[in-house]
Amino acid sequence: MARKETDHPDYHFIKVVMTNGTEYTTRSTYGKEGDTLNLDIDPNTHPAWTGGTQQLLDRGGRVSRFNSKFGGLGLGGKK
Repeated sequence: MARKETDHPDYHFIKVVMTNGTEYTTRSTYGKEGDTLNLDIDPNTHPAWTGGTQQLLDRGGRVSRFNSKFGGLGLGGKK
């Protein structure tokens, strides 16, 4: 069985810009040849890689409602 030329995505060079402005060139299927990918989160800033603490945003009181409803279960939440 013959393979079609369209079986594989276009794999080309792009420029990646980290949050601190560092740039590097890599091969990717993102965009077109020569496109730039600007990262919002990368290993320089994300707490998963930096070991920083994560802030939990309480949007619309959801965290407060959860804590008031299930806070007495002793699941290791903040006291």
